[in-house]
Amino acid sequence: MAEKKVIAICQSGGKFETSADGVLSYEGGDAHAMEVDNKMKFKDFKLEVAEMFNCNLATMCIKYFLPGNKKTLISISNDKDFKRMIKFHSDSDTADIYIMTEEIVAPEASYMPGSRSSRTSLSEAAVALDASQTMMNNAVDDISEPGLLLDATFDMVSDTNHDEAQTDVPTEISVPTEMPMPISFVGSYNEKHAKAAEKWQNDITGVGQRFNSVHEFREALRKYAIAHQFAFKYKKNDSDRVTVKCKSEGCPWRIHASRLSTTPLICIKKMNPTHTCEGSIGTNGYKATRSWVASIIKEKLSVFPNYKPKDIVNDIKQEYGIQLNYFQAWRGKEIAKEQLQGSYKEAYSQLPFFCEKIMETNPGSLATFTTKEDSSFHRLFVSFHASLYGFEHGCRPLLFLDSIFLKSKYQGSLLAATAADGDNGFFPVAFAVVDTESNENWRWFLQQLKAALSNCHGLTFVADREKGLRESIGEIFQNEDVHHGFCLRYLSEQFVRDLKGKFSHEVKRLMVEDFYSAAHAPTPEGFHRCVESIKNISVQAYNWIMQSEPVHWANAFFQGARYNHMTSNFGELFYNWVRDAHELPITQMVDAIRNKIMELIYSRRTESIDWLRRLTPSMEDWLEKESAKVSTLQVLISAGNRFEVRGETVEVVDVDNCDCSCKGWQLTGLPCCHAIAVIGCLGRDPHDYCSRYFTTESYRTTYSQSVHPISNVNGSLQKGTSQLAVTVTPPPTRRPPGRPTTKKTGSQDVGKRQFLCSRCKGTGHNKSNCKELLLEC
Repeated sequence: MAEKKVIAICQSGGKFETSADGVLSYEGGDAHAMEVDNKMKFKDFKLEVAEMFNCNLATMCIKYFLPGNKKTLISISNDKDFKRMIKFHSDSDTADIYIMTEEIVAPEASYMPGSRSSRTSLSEAAVALDASQTMMNNAVDDISEPGLLLDATFDMVSDTNHDEAQTDVPTEISVPTEMPMPISFVGSYNEKHAKAAEKWQNDITGVGQRFNSVHEFREALRKYAIAHQFAFKYKKNDSDRVTVKCKSEGCPWRIHASRLSTTPLICIKKMNPTHTCEGSIGTNGYKATRSWVASIIKEKLSVFPNYKPKDIVNDIKQEYGIQLNYFQAWRGKEIAKEQLQGSYKEAYSQLPFFCEKIMETNPGSLATFTTKEDSSFHRLFVSFHASLYGFEHGCRPLLFLDSIFLKSKYQGSLLAATAADGDNGFFPVAFAVVDTESNENWRWFLQQLKAALSNCHGLTFVADREKGLRESIGEIFQNEDVHHGFCLRYLSEQFVRDLKGKFSHEVKRLMVEDFYSAAHAPTPEGFHRCVESIKNISVQAYNWIMQSEPVHWANAFFQGARYNHMTSNFGELFYNWVRDAHELPITQMVDAIRNKIMELIYSRRTESIDWLRRLTPSMEDWLEKESAKVSTLQVLISAGNRFEVRGETVEVVDVDNCDCSCKGWQLTGLPCCHAIAVIGCLGRDPHDYCSRYFTTESYRTTYSQSVHPISNVNGSLQKGTSQLAVTVTPPPTRRPPGRPTTKKTGSQDVGKRQFLCSRCKGTGHNKSNCKELLLEC
């Protein structure tokens, strides 16, 4: 059953009148309408209302009447209150909501621009402020607090200046200003900032001028007012007609435009261009709406995608003399981005079409998605045929699993599987965009990865042991002889977090170094030497290491082939691609990644054409460095094809089985110096004993296939698509507006100074609240 929706009639700017029997009635002000239901969060509702009425979130309060009771106002201050209000009105189609402003304390005199405030906040604040301060603050607020343009389907207004109630759509809330600007602002604006707006002085020419839409007319009017330095207010404002007058009382300037019948065109029918007011000195309430900000910054944003809101605020102040706050700039940037990049919401609805286009233009690829019960986006998996073919035919059977958080409008995470090519460069194999990084989503990703790969036998995964990966890899690939190597970076971070007791930074660093040495040690003897060093510092740390399953991360015991790659964050370049594209709508982000993969494959394929040696450049360098060590070694025949090699150590080499007791050959896939010495004595070429994955031929095979372009990325769903009936909406995890908060992670807290008790020598408290003291008493 569909959720009950209620139309909330939000009203602000009026005042309550009390009748003789105590019944309250609301007179005057403006009204807007919006749909609300149980799924909406109170903070989202409050933010949207603040945008509607240009209110200060910090001082705004929201109230309503219970059905049938007009004597007592009920406050809404959290999600529970909000849901109760909807429940109380479940039998009604509408609910009256009243937006008021709490009384504020008069600040000390200041000539700095104020924060955003609504009409009600100004009127209520007037009680607390003296006359001179009120005049100054109102003047400053008119510059710094422009209204916001909101195109709401259900917006309504009651025009108190007319006998008949009208359903005009107020796109702006005008804040009365009658006082002059602070002296420090007047001259600088007139002389400097007006020049930037000179180009708009003729945007309104007079009666008979036509515009393609009401929106176009409003934008032209707004720019015209800024250029001529006056403020205006709407008398009528809907999709068919707009009537505007100068905000200054008694000024005859007025304009009326309406729709030409049977056309979408808007034409100016009447206009009095004469001003009798003092212009910029008397009225400075310019309408800097979100759409206006977007139109101003859009061109610059297309060149500088990282254009920050604080820079937008500074630039508009310098160029136009209009003071925005951070959130106005942020919202203007969001609109401009959507105009440049396309709608985030529509991108989700295009996913069915987009996935089919990927598999149609790149046969052999896998692109699939899932939604939740409410049709909201859940997960998207993409793996191109060129990546799958290159991995299976040219790369080592080694996959690195890692993830990054997406800072897009709807947040989410990107899960990725990357491989190492023959030159130790990263090679993207598959990736997924998910609503959140969870055990369930990692399991789904691995299931899709297994379905995309034709052969999973002998695979080695390098990944974190958390997030359900240990269990998922073991279960999904249980019959495929697959190995899971724990990522040493994540493991060492967990090791440090779990350390208890008083350890200095230096001691922790030494234990981590020994931990890494133990992981890289090729033999059990070397491993135990390293962990014994840790045991000498802390038995607890030693026990943690021995209980952390070294068979999954120590070279001395690991059963798979990880080619000495110990961490999962191998594809840093790939994650940088994602960071560059994460602000794009989901389909464009995926296509931007596809384009990067396409360029990577082409450039590396082209580069390898000039390679003339059997191995890739980095592997040839490795072989040369190992060969340089041979001159100091002595080779003795031990038995059959087993040889004893003497140098700083004595090692045994078995050429037929590609084995050396130093384990270097087995760990890397390339002959160690001991093996090269034996191979040279036999008169053979060391290249013949290198893993095939390091040959130039395998490298070229890795990059032999191409990723093809996807035409009409932003196309709508077409008839005949198999997923046409699927509706995809954005996930509910929407990024909050403004600058993200910075939170410290556990790894950042490592080494944080702890309290040390001088009485019991324990940590986490001091002498004054020591429990030992209480026991003594």
